[in-house]
Amino acid sequence: MSPTDSPAGSADRPLLFLDVDGTLLPFGTPPDAAAPRPAVPLPPGSNPLLSRIDPRHGPRLAALPCDLVWATTWMGEANEVISPLLGLPALPVVDWPDPSGQEGPLHWKTPGLVGWAAGRPFVWVDDEITGADRAWVAAHHRGRALSHRVDPRRGLTEADVAVIAGWLAEL
Repeated sequence: MSPTDSPAGSADRPLLFLDVDGTLLPFGTPPDAAAPRPAVPLPPGSNPLLSRIDPRHGPRLAALPCDLVWATTWMGEANEVISPLLGLPALPVVDWPDPSGQEGPLHWKTPGLVGWAAGRPFVWVDDEITGADRAWVAAHHRGRALSHRVDPRRGLTEADVAVIAGWLAEL
C-alpha cells in the first residue's frame, strides 16, 4: 500500500510508522509483565512471542491524532496477525524498496520511510533507530519528523506513547 492508498481526508494528518519486532513484540520481559493484562487468545502453532503483545497498545495507538502505518518486515502479515491482537483495523503497509547498495550506519528502512511520507509529518517507532537515521531524516525530509527508538528488551511502553502523543500535540 502506498501513501495515496491511505484513508480519504487524512493526507494532512501525521503518519506513525510502526515496527513490530522489538517494538510491539519485546525481546525481553516487559517492565509491567507482572501487572494484570488482558489475555490475548493465540491460534495454535502461533509464534510464541505473540503472547508478549500488550493488547492495551491498540487503543493507545488508535487514540493518537495520526494515521498508523505498518513499517515492518511482517508486511501484510501484520494486518493478519498483529492488528487483530491489538484490536486495530487493517493498516496501510510500507512496501520496502530494494536496500541493495546501501552501506554505512543508516538503517535500511530510513530512505523508504522518508519517501513514503512524501513530506507529511511523521513519527517512526522502531528499536533500531540510531543517530545516523535521525540525521538522514533531518537532511532529507521536508516535514517534521520524530524518530523514536524503543528499548527492544521492553518494547513500546506507556512512557513511549506519552512522548509520541506530546510530539503530535505540538504539531
